[in-house]
Amino acid sequence: MARINDSYLKLQAGYLFPEIGRRVKAFSDANPAADIIRLGIGDVTRPLAPAVLKAFHQGVDDLAQSDTFHGYGPEQGYEWLTEVIIDKAYAPLGVDLKPSEVFVSDGSKCDCANILDIFDLGNKVAICDPVYPVYNDTNVMVGRTGEADEHGYYAGIHYMPCTKENHFTPEIPTEKVDVIYLCYPNNPTGTVATKAGLKKWVDYARNNGSVILFDAAYEAFITEAGIPHSIYEIDGAKECAIEFRSFSKTAGFTGVRCGLVIVPEALMGTTAAGDPYSFNKLWNRRTTTKFNGVSYPVQKAAAAVYSDEGWPQVEETIKYYMANAGIIREGLTAAGINCYGGVNAPYIWLETPAGMSSWDFFDKLLKECHVVGTPGSGFGPSGEGYFRLSAFGDRNNVETAVERIRKKWGR
Repeated sequence: MARINDSYLKLQAGYLFPEIGRRVKAFSDANPAADIIRLGIGDVTRPLAPAVLKAFHQGVDDLAQSDTFHGYGPEQGYEWLTEVIIDKAYAPLGVDLKPSEVFVSDGSKCDCANILDIFDLGNKVAICDPVYPVYNDTNVMVGRTGEADEHGYYAGIHYMPCTKENHFTPEIPTEKVDVIYLCYPNNPTGTVATKAGLKKWVDYARNNGSVILFDAAYEAFITEAGIPHSIYEIDGAKECAIEFRSFSKTAGFTGVRCGLVIVPEALMGTTAAGDPYSFNKLWNRRTTTKFNGVSYPVQKAAAAVYSDEGWPQVEETIKYYMANAGIIREGLTAAGINCYGGVNAPYIWLETPAGMSSWDFFDKLLKECHVVGTPGSGFGPSGEGYFRLSAFGDRNNVETAVERIRKKWGR
């Protein structure tokens, strides 16, 4: 018989969100009249912006005519889209990129996993705790780790606890690590990094020959001035960082699928013989071999996100979600629940009342308030005792959910 990849057997449980779905379904089946409000998984609910939808339709219509039909496109993305991304998303930040450094993809979740293809298994990886589960689980799947210990930490990974005691900010490793995952604005805690804070990571990476994998999927939700939207706003970051971005939350593309990876040409790794080699070349080779590109209509829609008509419409949707975040944060804080995030990110990270475990709070919230959130322990051991609520919901549902929680746990 064919041999399986035994590394999958090391995974301690099913992926977090399907487990949430299973529990919600079981409760819903047993209580069909319950009005369940879902503020758990970070899925958007607002429709695509009109300008984006118009471009999407135009892209589909182009496929109906011989003179505008498109088959295979460039695996890295159409140049007209990469140029829009450079001019509209990065140039205003003072970041200068080349088209060859931008790779259009089908979403940053895939990218954060697939990027491991171009890194040797011998690299020491550092991951925050709590963390977006994809970072941790995909390193287990590719065979980088040993078994998990009693806390849920896998041998071979350097974990960086992020708690209220350190303001949910990871400490710079005292040991040498080769690959560092950072996510800002952070999922799940909703915290952000300052330029001074990111400079410390860039300095560490350059001094140690490390590579930072910087997930900026939520940068469009930053509301405060002076908070960096890209790690490339930090001098020297092109020599040590790969950045991921997504249209999923920014423009409501969770079901459309489009993201991007920035791999600077200045970023170098070493071969087994110790010779320098370009990560950009490796990612380009991987992309052209394993990926056939994002569909033409989707890329047309993505380009419209940054159009003069589209971006103001997209911003209105972002403001809608951030207003939801404010309602959740302020409402629960008034009820005596300690909350974090929700200012520069669409997530509220709260302490579970009365010292409940995060899964106990999940079950209680579902059964007694008919509200779904995400248990903090699903993001890592340091997430125990915390809970994440998402602002990606309908305004009326958000207000109703907050009122239900306040009635149950309010002072």
